Amino acid sequence: MTRSLIASLRGWGEMVKFSHSVFALPFALMAAVMAGTHLPGRNWPYAGQIALIVLCMIAARSVAMTFNRIVDAGIDARNPRTASRHLPAGRLSFTAAYVLLGLFFVTFGIGCFGFYFWYENTWPIMLAGPVLIYLCAYSFAKRFTRWSHFVLGSAIAMSPVAAWLAVDPGSLGIEALLLMLSVAGWIGGFDIIYACQDIEIDRAQGLHSLPSRLGPAAALWIARLAHFIAVSAWVALGVVAGLGSLYAVGVAVAAALLVTEHRLVRPGEYSKINLAFFTINGLVSMLLAAMTIVDVHV
Repeated sequence: MTRSLIASLRGWGEMVKFSHSVFALPFALMAAVMAGTHLPGRNWPYAGQIALIVLCMIAARSVAMTFNRIVDAGIDARNPRTASRHLPAGRLSFTAAYVLLGLFFVTFGIGCFGFYFWYENTWPIMLAGPVLIYLCAYSFAKRFTRWSHFVLGSAIAMSPVAAWLAVDPGSLGIEALLLMLSVAGWIGGFDIIYACQDIEIDRAQGLHSLPSRLGPAAALWIARLAHFIAVSAWVALGVVAGLGSLYAVGVAVAAALLVTEHRLVRPGEYSKINLAFFTINGLVSMLLAAMTIVDVHV
């Protein structure tokens, strides 16, 4: 029984690519630290707030990814690149997936309630339901719109705004909105790049993506534009929030990494997509968050 449970948890972690939490979590922590500077008599968020944000982020992402794998199991089974994923390959049962989906749904609710219980902040618990609905709704976007990449981007971009609301809702303003815009553009852009792997499969299955509908060349130009918007939003954030030289260095390096990402992927040449997708974008999020946090408090 114990071995079966451990195997299911391990399989689930591989299925939802738990390591990809590195994309959104750093921006949530970045927002939380910036919001903490507005707390009366403090310059940092409370440790309990940070812990609850991490718990809610992990739980929300787990709900979204588990739901996505469940509803896409049939699509994944017909795609040679994804047919070996745990659900279509039978390495994880649908029963186990639904149990874990429910577990993390409840965990997210408990985390949101924690902000009310310990910090008298009602926003997280009031918005918990709508947030999870939107996160799960992304899974259906590619069935009817080529702009599904930016539906995903907007879903993940809720994380810095949610973190800011959780720490200090009274100071929510243009800084959080610029963070939201930057994350939406950044995620949407690299999701377009990632979708270039499945152009023919998406066309065969009647799925929508910019590469399959417009062709890779036009789609990659839209991805470049999305990343230009993201970098512009980071620059604007530095100006509006009065951030200093360390933050500026972080933005410059992040921009250089995105330029490198686009040089690695060209129409018809997709062998380096995994490097561009995970390694480079993981560096972008962690570096920018670290430089921002240090800049704010040094």
